Amino acid sequence: MTVGKRGRIGWADLPARVRAAVEEIVGGPVVEAVSQPGGFSPGTADRVRTASGARAFVKAVSAAQNDFTPHLHRQEARVTAALPPEVPAPRLLGSFDDGDWVALVLEDIEGHLPATPWKPDELERVLDALAAVPTTAQIPDLPKVEEALADEFAGWRRISADPPDDLDPWAARRLETLCELADRGLAATTGDALVHMDIRADNILLGADGAVTVVDWPWSSRGAEWLDRLMLLVNVRLHGGPDTTALLARHTANADPDDVVAVLVGFAGLFLDVARQPPPVGLPTVRAFQRAQGDAVLSWVSELLG
Repeated sequence: MTVGKRGRIGWADLPARVRAAVEEIVGGPVVEAVSQPGGFSPGTADRVRTASGARAFVKAVSAAQNDFTPHLHRQEARVTAALPPEVPAPRLLGSFDDGDWVALVLEDIEGHLPATPWKPDELERVLDALAAVPTTAQIPDLPKVEEALADEFAGWRRISADPPDDLDPWAARRLETLCELADRGLAATTGDALVHMDIRADNILLGADGAVTVVDWPWSSRGAEWLDRLMLLVNVRLHGGPDTTALLARHTANADPDDVVAVLVGFAGLFLDVARQPPPVGLPTVRAFQRAQGDAVLSWVSELLG
């Protein structure tokens, strides 16, 4: 479900009406805007400062950059505005939407991205923070994970119907089993916990005071309470770090271990299947990233299944 990579526009590229709306929300003219690295959007991602010293983080995009990203920004604005204070997320200061351009003005959080390969102490901080997210946070109209992923977890069936020439030989010999496991994995995602569903190193900020802040909430859903910790370990598997299999057992202890592996199988099929598609407009490197995720998860699955 992750979208594009780098090559985004900046504050100066925004139409005057969008900049004016942001400045009204922030409370004065912006005198400094610093584009932030990382992330997967072709829109702006700028830390801005006004003449009076007020700060904010600004995200803005139009359909000209990518026709789906404005929808994500609208969804993120709705979700972020409804998050309770105990969820470790930046607060929404305001938003602008004229039907074309969508801008989010968020609390500017001081912090740094976790190091990759992951360091054990930083990883434990984030895992503990995710485990502490209140599972009963009530946000209206959030999709259910099993509904949101229903088509994506059919990835192995599409691969089985049209296997690519470079399909991993281990997977090629087990396509029927992988399809069945992905179906089981989809059913195992059910739950009523608030889940972020896009946990990665570049969606996390670590504060000097020990705080962990999770950013970018447009994919938020209702599902199994351990899903975000599973997604974080997928990121560790991709970038390197502590033993993901040992951590998996500890941080999904309330789940059936076979269900957890089945969910990983579903994600492997999702990533490998979507990576075969042409890149979306404005997101030229997304497919390579998705392929890397798919290869990393498939390697893990092959170890877990023996």
